[in-house]
Amino acid sequence: MKEGDRYLKIVEWSDEDQCYIGTCPELFGGGCDGDDEAKVYKELCEIVDEWIQIYKEDGIPLPEPKKQTKYSGKFVMRVGPELHKILAYRAQIANESLNNYCLGVLREEAAEYNPGPSAKTEKTTVLHGKEKTGISLPYPRFKTRVLKPKVKNK
Repeated sequence: MKEGDRYLKIVEWSDEDQCYIGTCPELFGGGCDGDDEAKVYKELCEIVDEWIQIYKEDGIPLPEPKKQTKYSGKFVMRVGPELHKILAYRAQIANESLNNYCLGVLREEAAEYNPGPSAKTEKTTVLHGKEKTGISLPYPRFKTRVLKPKVKNK
């Protein structure tokens, strides 16, 4: 692992600038930009390596990388009694547990906010210095099951 891999690198689209912006906030202000996300990430990695070299040449200790957040996959959310009732009812209609139903709703909303690539396009995501190529969502999109009436055997 290279020393620069320890630092968070962010590449994101800027509506204002109409290009991808690459930054490494733990190591330096500023960054790089361009029309191709993967090229911006590659350039950002080169800039990070250059900054590390500058720190070393100047005898300045490198800043400590921020600790990587580990997510448990659980969080508590207060929704109020009326929304709780609606969600529980819809989960029951979909023949899902409330947890699975809400998880599906959140996944669908996240997919609408960040729909990921089309079938012909790959997306590069950079998180905590690691580059991952592929679709944005780690799970298949949620599909609601149709509730079938239960038939009692006599």
